[in-house]
Amino acid sequence: MSTPPTPPRPPSRLALYRHLIRWDRPAGWLLLLWPTLGALWLAAGGFPGWHLLAVCTIGTVLMRSAGCCVNDVADCEFDRHVKRTAERPVTRGAVSVKEALAVGAVLALAAFGLVLTTNALTIALSFAALAITLAYPYAKRFVSMPQAVLGVAFSFGIPMAFSAVRGGNAWDLAALNAAVPWWAWGLLIGNLFWVLAYDTEYAMVDRDDDLRIGIKTSAITLGRHDVAAVMGFYALYLLVWAGIGFWQGLGVPFTIGLAAAAVQVAWHHTLIRDRSRDGCFKAFRLNHWVGFAVFAGIAVDLTWRA
Repeated sequence: MSTPPTPPRPPSRLALYRHLIRWDRPAGWLLLLWPTLGALWLAAGGFPGWHLLAVCTIGTVLMRSAGCCVNDVADCEFDRHVKRTAERPVTRGAVSVKEALAVGAVLALAAFGLVLTTNALTIALSFAALAITLAYPYAKRFVSMPQAVLGVAFSFGIPMAFSAVRGGNAWDLAALNAAVPWWAWGLLIGNLFWVLAYDTEYAMVDRDDDLRIGIKTSAITLGRHDVAAVMGFYALYLLVWAGIGFWQGLGVPFTIGLAAAAVQVAWHHTLIRDRSRDGCFKAFRLNHWVGFAVFAGIAVDLTWRA
């Protein structure tokens, strides 16, 4: 008699936690990282030092991972009806809600520990960043374009990078304005448009499922104008960052970085214009290269000038 096949072993808790925080999908934290590092270089006028580079990089990974835990808990009832998300650990019951929240809390506390090595103003701003991160998963129930809320959450590393470099008193408005000037908030607004672009592409993947279960997304709100709106969001992102960068004295390397980003944006249009799921998802997944091109232009330019 033949030996019956050995049943597959259930995944370990560590494997489930890695799945929970999207450890195998680094594109998510790269989308947060490049604008944060771009702001860090601009605030410092060049290389910011290994301490702040480590704080911003590791903190970004930790907070994105914590955000995934909160998002999966908030969306578990919706995710079970969407093919792409039905196998997430919380949704299929492999990780309990309490367990997911505990993992998220540990990751957020680790990120906060890094922030504590900076200064009072950055610590204060971290509470605002946490509040926005917690609010986003629930925005899609009430806001017609919840991607705008995500845009603020994914862009808040920009003012935090400035405050980490320049310091300041947490309760002094003049100190806040000195540490985080108006053009830093301009970078945040510009980056918000980039988030609107790539997360609308992401929402276009699930539009049919989202319509069926009643979730609000920018892809649904924009309707047949979705592709044009995405390209408009991309254009606004590049124009705002270009205007501020040139105003700050950036030159040829920055221009090359912007051009590389613009070429990618044009390619993304070819991916999403027929609104296919595969094309929209590919455009979303590869968006971090757009952010990297802009960051690389900033970093090389400031190094060139040093």
